[in-house]
Amino acid sequence: MIEVSDFGSKDSTSPVRRRTGIDPISAVKMPERLTAAVDAWAEAHYLTRSDAIRKLIELGLKIAPTALTSAQPIASDATRIEEIAVHEIESLLDPALPADERERRVRRLTEGPPEFSHERIDLPKDLPTQQT
Repeated sequence: MIEVSDFGSKDSTSPVRRRTGIDPISAVKMPERLTAAVDAWAEAHYLTRSDAIRKLIELGLKIAPTALTSAQPIASDATRIEEIAVHEIESLLDPALPADERERRVRRLTEGPPEFSHERIDLPKDLPTQQT
């Protein structure tokens, strides 16, 4: 008779899960095209698929910190782009227009019509007002 340990019982002396290595195993879902690309890269570098995925992730993570810390320049780039747009719009407007009309037209072109402001992802959303 073969004894089989009961994994559901709390008093079992054998461990429920045995580790096969030092590092935990992670399953990754990938589309077929990506799997084929990883396999081709692995073959070119004489690696197994598992080693290739690990190496590619390590390479990607080495680059990631520079991409994550570049959030500040992106915001300043957006500001700079808006400044250039305002300058170009002002150069196209009739110089005879009053200053307040010029500002209104520039604002309308850079911010868009007010009826579409709720669709803009770059503008803060107004909190709904509570009625008493």
